[in-house]
Amino acid sequence: MEKFRPIKGTQSLFGEEAERFNHVVQTFDQVRRLYGFSRVEVPMFEATGVFARSMGETSDVVSKEMWSFESRSEGSVTLRPEFTAGISRAFISEGWQQHAPMKVATHGAAFRYERPQKGRYRQFHQLDAEVIGSDDPLVDVELLAFGSQLLSQLGIGGVTLKLNTLGDAESRDNWRAALVEHFASHRGDLSEDSQERLEKNPLRILDSKDPRDRPFADSAPTMELTAEAEDFFGKVKAGLDAAGVAYTLDPHLVRGLDYYRHTAFEFVTDQLGAQGTVLAGGRYDGLIEALGGPSTPAVGWAAGIERLAMLLDGDFTQQIDAAVLPMGDAARGLGIAVLTALRKAGLSGELFASGKMGKRMSRASNAGALAAVIIGDDEIEAGELQVKILETGEQKALAPAAAVETITELAVERQMRAVLGQDEEE
Repeated sequence: MEKFRPIKGTQSLFGEEAERFNHVVQTFDQVRRLYGFSRVEVPMFEATGVFARSMGETSDVVSKEMWSFESRSEGSVTLRPEFTAGISRAFISEGWQQHAPMKVATHGAAFRYERPQKGRYRQFHQLDAEVIGSDDPLVDVELLAFGSQLLSQLGIGGVTLKLNTLGDAESRDNWRAALVEHFASHRGDLSEDSQERLEKNPLRILDSKDPRDRPFADSAPTMELTAEAEDFFGKVKAGLDAAGVAYTLDPHLVRGLDYYRHTAFEFVTDQLGAQGTVLAGGRYDGLIEALGGPSTPAVGWAAGIERLAMLLDGDFTQQIDAAVLPMGDAARGLGIAVLTALRKAGLSGELFASGKMGKRMSRASNAGALAAVIIGDDEIEAGELQVKILETGEQKALAPAAAVETITELAVERQMRAVLGQDEEE
């Protein structure tokens, strides 16, 4: 019989790995609510043109990495390689313009056909946050503060926010012309990739990693901002200062596509080596117009869930609050009722109904239970439960309501210890 194996570049998660992944998503959901971002959902595949136009026909993603296929009725469609294009398409075609300015966030799977490596998969998962319909620089500040607080609450250390401005359309056009002139004078000394980029996307030469390109990239002319662009960037920096978000200016941080404007940024950690970017984005005021919509300012960022999950400290093994141990058939019904009461009170629990008492207590301890609730014939007759606190070994007979209260107190104490432990680490 044929043995089926996972497709290259995909993964299945279980146990602590799955809990780490879920912790990233839950923290993102918590922080996006603090900042007033509404949850949205967009299709997992779109017409290929949506991504080709938004990511640039000549980009590596479009030319080499997109998962595209022919639909019987829709022509060429592509599994989403990122979220921004689909959200922008939805803004145009789903009637979302009436809600502008809108702050939206989502997360889910994305797909790129690239060489799998640590923290990078062909099916991967992203967090995404966007603000569409506002040209206020304080929106950029809020989005950056959102990203900064998310990374802080996840406990990811060694993070630097790299910040740059791509100017307005006039600044960018003038800069692009100056870069073309500069790089053209050194065409023969550039790498083959950069010679090709010079014709199609000269800004990409600035972030080339090829040592042949670095001298010319490092000596390239910097952007001269118009007064309006200078004012915009000044307000972003002042807002970050007011929000207490530290940043480092990086004039080599660029976005190659013409629809990008003003703010560009990356949060980089020193814990991942050369590939240290964990959250990145920028302002894309020209994208929605490029997709056939009205001229609409917008800014957003994305972050890889797998990469963030890799950087989490601590043990994320799932723990229960209580183990219910019924002794005998008569106790099983009461055990189910007790477990139901615990869960309604917001406490997690499991029923360990078979095996010797020692084995069951061992399983309860391995599951992280704070207390074991023991029910036998004597307890049924007395209308009480034996509650054993596993950390201390203390055991006492309690009425069901008192048992729930005791276990609640234990759960709150554990949660407080976890929070205090995180604070001490920070």
